[in-house]
Amino acid sequence: MPTAPPRHGRPTEKTFLRRRIGIGVGAVFFLVVGYLSFSLGTFLVDPAYGTSAGARGAEWVREHGGGSLVTSVENWWYTNHPPAKGGKPADGSITTGKDEGPRGSHLPAPAPIVSPATPALPGEGTWSPVGNTVDGYPAILKATVRVDAIHTSDVAAVAWMDTTLLKASLYSGSFIPGGGPYSNTAPIKPLAAKTTIAAFNAGFRMGDANGGYYCDHKTILPLRDGAASYVIYEDGSSTIGMWGRDVTLTKKVTAVRQNLDLIVDGGKPVAGLSINNNAAWGKTLGGGVYVWRSGYGITATGALVYVGGPNMSIVALADLLVRAGSVRAMELDINTDWVQFSTYRYPATGAANGADGTSLLPNMVSSPARYFTTWFNRDFFVMQARPPSTPPVTTTTSP
Repeated sequence: MPTAPPRHGRPTEKTFLRRRIGIGVGAVFFLVVGYLSFSLGTFLVDPAYGTSAGARGAEWVREHGGGSLVTSVENWWYTNHPPAKGGKPADGSITTGKDEGPRGSHLPAPAPIVSPATPALPGEGTWSPVGNTVDGYPAILKATVRVDAIHTSDVAAVAWMDTTLLKASLYSGSFIPGGGPYSNTAPIKPLAAKTTIAAFNAGFRMGDANGGYYCDHKTILPLRDGAASYVIYEDGSSTIGMWGRDVTLTKKVTAVRQNLDLIVDGGKPVAGLSINNNAAWGKTLGGGVYVWRSGYGITATGALVYVGGPNMSIVALADLLVRAGSVRAMELDINTDWVQFSTYRYPATGAANGADGTSLLPNMVSSPARYFTTWFNRDFFVMQARPPSTPPVTTTTSP
């Protein structure tokens, strides 16, 4: 007799369990992939995370725990693609200044900057006014100078700001420092725009800044003793110093932005800048890499100086800050997408806007308009004209 075909019984409990696990794993996989795709997609189309798809993708990776990977890739790239040595700057990149003449009771004009590269080029290190005047005087002067004695085709710009004519504000973002809402945030509002002379980048992402953040009379992130700190007071005066030594929290303080450690102290670069000390000089790219950098210093007369430019090490940045007269200085943000200083020139009856802004260097890739957009979610600094009745501030220490 023929053998009867085997009977297929009902699936066992183990089979059901395997099916459920398979379905669950598949669902989780598609949910994760879907979320990551959506999340990455939102970064790639959002200009707040950079001007290029590469920069936006790097920001997304940092936000998802891949900061070390991004840093490793950036270090590899910059190490294997160093800037050219020697050469001459592009035509027109060195601007020629002019004698500003007497400045009344306001801060005396700074001396020309001695170039780190010799011989100096025509116009190198001389000052010229940029942005709107205040009370008939230039409130901001600009000079251009080569970044160091080796990379002589690269040019940095220096902005010198008269603090007797200008008052400072810190604008906070939902991404940096995060949270909010804040009283000052992008876009610069129409009333503030009527007196805005300049706006420029602040420091690192807070996870990389090794410091704290204070605004609206409250601590957003704890302030660190010893950190390089830019401190703004109720009257709009401001200073730069080491937290706990030069500056402390008082009732008159309205904002504190910390970023790493001082790179200039006592009028000279601090020791150890050439060492890639991630705690002191940043775990993003350290100090030895040649990259777009910016820095912020205060002079003996109380003027503020901003330096920004391409292909600089932290040593070159500190050197230029000293050459511009800084007695104390800190590093601000780095990388092509984030180093951005804009001045605004507009009719006396008008107000600043993105269209009338001018970058301190023409090769700064981010637009002066970013400070007047709703999408810009990082912190930045704004300089506004002081009311005529405001007494001048000429000290390098806190009030």
